[in-house]
Amino acid sequence: MPDMSHPTLSLESLAGDLPIAHPAASLSDLTIDSPASALLTDFTQVRARTIGTQTPAEEARLIMQASGVRLLLVADADGHCQGIVTAKELLGGRRTTQAMQVHQIARADVTVGMVQASCSTLHALPLTRLARLTIGDLVKALQAHGDQHLLIVDEDEQDKSRLRGLVSASDAGRALGVELGQLLREPHSFADICRVVLGHEL
Repeated sequence: MPDMSHPTLSLESLAGDLPIAHPAASLSDLTIDSPASALLTDFTQVRARTIGTQTPAEEARLIMQASGVRLLLVADADGHCQGIVTAKELLGGRRTTQAMQVHQIARADVTVGMVQASCSTLHALPLTRLARLTIGDLVKALQAHGDQHLLIVDEDEQDKSRLRGLVSASDAGRALGVELGQLLREPHSFADICRVVLGHEL
C-alpha cells in the first residue's frame, strides 16, 4: 500500500483575470530588428539531432528527409560533436564525389564520416555575443560570407565549453520573408562570419 504519511500539499486559490502564457514569437512575428537569439535552436530545449560517422550517407539523407531537417550533428559514442553533415552534401556535394574517388567506392558505400565538415574546420559564436545581435546583423554576416548555419557555444554548470545550439540561414530567411539560399555562396568555415560579427577572430 502506498505511503500516505506525507503532509497534504497546500494549494492556492486561482486569481482572476490572469494573462495566459503563449509560445515565444513565431518566425512570422520577427523583423530585422528582432533579437538574433530568437532564431536559436537551443539544445537545452530541443534535443540535438545526431548521427554516427559510420552511418551510410544515404541513410543519413533519408533521416533528414523524414525529420524535415537539413543538418545533422556528427557525434561519437560519448555524444561529443565531431562535426556536421548537411543535406546539400548528402545530395551529391563535393565531399561525396571526392570520397568516391579517393576510396574508389560507389555512392552507396560513402559514409557520414567521409563527407562531414569536421569541428576543426568550424568556428562558433558564444551565446553571450549572439544575445547582442539583431536578426539584421546576423543576416548581413550570412549574406556576406555564405554560411548556411552558425554554431553557438556556451559553458555548462561546471564551466566546461559545450555546443549549445545553432542558427540557420533558412530560419532567418523565413523570418524576413526572403530566400537567403539564393544569396549565399558556398562556405568552407565560420571564420569570416565571426570576424564580421565580432570584429575579430574567436
